[in-house]
Amino acid sequence: MNYPIRKPLRLPHYDYSETGCYFITLCTQGRLLLFELENNPRTGDEIVAPDCAPQNQILHNWVRALPSYFPSVCVDLYVILPDHLHMLLSINRPGTNSALSDIMQCFKSGTTKDYIAGVKEGCLRPFDRKLWQKSYYDHVIRNHSDYLEIWQYIANNPKKWIIDHP
Repeated sequence: MNYPIRKPLRLPHYDYSETGCYFITLCTQGRLLLFELENNPRTGDEIVAPDCAPQNQILHNWVRALPSYFPSVCVDLYVILPDHLHMLLSINRPGTNSALSDIMQCFKSGTTKDYIAGVKEGCLRPFDRKLWQKSYYDHVIRNHSDYLEIWQYIANNPKKWIIDHP
């Protein structure tokens, strides 16, 4: 069989473990609406109210935990939408073996494990085989104006979701 040739998702010759900022989007498998829309984007160090939706609490916990697994990582801003998550993530020290792919694998596997536990307890909606799509979208932030533009995009995304999904 002849399969279509996939377009490479990452920049060629770019070291994704170098100091830099990245805009990340993770989508649920099949774009299932598994999470609750949150209107207020959060910085990674904000305390999350314990009464937020349990499925969202999993994501909040893992965003805050990333620096404990990868000390060079800081989540500058993130927002949870029903079928995806946006993050503005920084790697602050080069050469620390904190490649973006490793960070995303840790996040996706940790959130999946915790979500499955919630499904088994009967308090979270089941999903079919995979919680997240195979890959993720990333954009390397190139300069300060790019950073501000992405920050604004993340901050406005919940309002856009409400308009696009009445």
